[in-house]
Amino acid sequence: MEELICSVEFLRGNSELVARVSSEAGGVREYRGPSADPVIDQVINDLQEEFESAPAN
Repeated sequence: MEELICSVEFLRGNSELVARVSSEAGGVREYRGPSADPVIDQVINDLQEEFESAPAN
């Protein structure tokens, strides 16, 4: 059985990239940056911390 644990959207604005992340534990949050690399790195790091500290089912 599959279960949705998070949702990630990437949007490109005029001068920045926006990532919207939604998860049950972390709620909805946004990350912004001038290019993809720092935004993606921040999303990866935050999700990794969130799921490493989450209790296993």
